[in-house]
Amino acid sequence: MPAKASRVAFGETLIELGAKDERIVTLDADLSKSTMTAGFAKKFPGRSFNLGIAESNMVGIAAGLALTGRVPFACSFACFIVGRFETIRISVAYTNANVKIVGTHVGVAIGEDGYSQMGLEDIACMRALPNVLILQPADEVETKQVVAYAVEHQGPLYLRLTRQNLESVCPPDYQFRLGRWCLLRPGTDVTLIASGGTVFNALEAARRLEAEGHLGGSDQRRLDQAAGRRDARALGGQDRPRGHDRGPLDLRRPRRRRGRVALRGAADPAHAHRHHRLRRVGRSSEPVRQVRLRSGRDRADGGEVPRALSRT
Repeated sequence: MPAKASRVAFGETLIELGAKDERIVTLDADLSKSTMTAGFAKKFPGRSFNLGIAESNMVGIAAGLALTGRVPFACSFACFIVGRFETIRISVAYTNANVKIVGTHVGVAIGEDGYSQMGLEDIACMRALPNVLILQPADEVETKQVVAYAVEHQGPLYLRLTRQNLESVCPPDYQFRLGRWCLLRPGTDVTLIASGGTVFNALEAARRLEAEGHLGGSDQRRLDQAAGRRDARALGGQDRPRGHDRGPLDLRRPRRRRGRVALRGAADPAHAHRHHRLRRVGRSSEPVRQVRLRSGRDRADGGEVPRALSRT
């Protein structure tokens, strides 16, 4: 299956589901071509609304539509729609309105679009709200299933989608199950956890580490507390960690700081863990270069930092 951005898979799936379910409506803030809902608007003009550059108004209208029985998808760039946090907080989260908030162009991988368009704080913001489920699919297959799940899910939901194309990572028989790990590659040396657009990169990192002789094998799955505890027990007090993980994050659980779930789940006094946080806003650049600059692997003058010095 060719690589495809999750926003593209979202737009295609919405048209398919919209033909079967007249409750589905879309709302956009003058970005339907970028959020990929333009096709839905062309197919179902009576169920598509362009609110202009007025995201707060769009969220409020989406809440009203939800309370009348519709299933609204309110779409914009993640940085713009989540930036209207107060409206989401009052109109959607606190009323438990059945609104599907869709943020595209997430993360630093939008590259050339520049840092003002990057959705970097969106998960942190949405995690702070009650009732809101956050999903971040890893490829086209998972995106289609997640969108179908979103239509049937009762309650607020935040769907995080990419601008960049995503390589296929899910197995052919993959079935989305909320909050469950999806093992992509078995192993016995280390547990790597990834979500959304970073899943393919995590698999590639495991492949390279194995090729260099650092690993005997690796895993990949979905974030799941029970599986996390199993991995923690496997890691605790032993020299052989486990595998490599991935999947859309279920970040709904209240009072859970899931940004550190992997660190806390596998925490053991005998093992030191470091939590890497965003220290500065990004810059406009090619996506891979952007990540290397952030991680300290490249110097601003274009040179490469020696590998031994680039480890944090």
